Amino acid sequence: MTEHYLDNSATTCVSEASAQKALQLMRTNYANPSSLHSMGFAASQELESARQTVAKLIGADSAEVYFTSGGTEANNLAIFGAVNAHKRAGNRIITSAFEHSSVYESMLELQKQGFEVVFIKPDQTGSINAQQVVDAVDSKTILVSVMLINNETGAINPIREIALGAKRKNPKVLIHTDAVQAAGKTEVKVSRLCVDMLTLSGHKIHAPKGVGALYIKKGVRILPRNFGGKQEKKLRPGTEALPLIGALGVAVQELDIAKSSDTVKALKDYTIQKLSHIEDITFNSPDNSTPYILNFSVKGIRSETMLHHLASMGVYVSSGSACSKGGKSHVLSALGLDADTADSAIRVSFSKHNTTDDCDALIEGITNGIENLARR
Repeated sequence: MTEHYLDNSATTCVSEASAQKALQLMRTNYANPSSLHSMGFAASQELESARQTVAKLIGADSAEVYFTSGGTEANNLAIFGAVNAHKRAGNRIITSAFEHSSVYESMLELQKQGFEVVFIKPDQTGSINAQQVVDAVDSKTILVSVMLINNETGAINPIREIALGAKRKNPKVLIHTDAVQAAGKTEVKVSRLCVDMLTLSGHKIHAPKGVGALYIKKGVRILPRNFGGKQEKKLRPGTEALPLIGALGVAVQELDIAKSSDTVKALKDYTIQKLSHIEDITFNSPDNSTPYILNFSVKGIRSETMLHHLASMGVYVSSGSACSKGGKSHVLSALGLDADTADSAIRVSFSKHNTTDDCDALIEGITNGIENLARR
């Protein structure tokens, strides 16, 4: 059976060159980057080369890039590190109601700790309204964290407008954005976004799982979450996962953002056109969403039921964020979708490796499911 993988926002296939780089750094240049001998120095050069590559991707200085185990750790480090460093200045935090769980659940934990967290819901366009965020900022606000691209619907948020407005109102507020679904897929430059911190992850852009990075603007102070070494300027101590970091550097070097965007946009447009002819389909992604993500609902058929049906036909999609493991989506709830629509949502996510054959297999599977699966 031919496999049609359309779950690339959950993870992507590691590129051959990225995998080979990881193997080289496990088997040949395997020394600890902190060791003082010549092999350690060679490993350190690999580490810094990857750091420079990632920094270039987002238009940062290499000294502003800190490697982590992925997006979740980077988000936690940014959020808890920022509020713990600046809690004397205030206890108000602004975020969106449809953040990735690594941000959303961090905010719920901060609420328990006594911080005032304001959750801004998406507006009728499906995105976060910048003015609503700015209006919520006051003199006691220490952090604004809003994702650049939503991981379930593909909604694109106006981060630059949010950052500029928030800084005008309170120059001391820190701005963080989770750019895991954006960096490497669209042009992301920290100077353009005007953010203080930005999160990215390797396994969304054909690097291995287990590696990510946090950009922290020069001069911004946050506190570490872990202790025990001088690696990453003591902000993220512990021996660096050099094979994964080096593999991330190679994956970034392979990126052709413009070409990939054109490819996936054509695939998304093709899929929408085909799905539009099916009566029971409702689209949940905004019109201006990223070309990499398409969220829709199949009336009367639970997501899990359709998902397993598609998998039986070799088509792999998801019902939302992989981190939720099938749980109810707070993202779709924040959009105001009724329970039936939310419970029947399917997320299709594309990569540069997909073709119209994958899209046709999806359409065939959806059509077959509508005809044969039991309705609620």
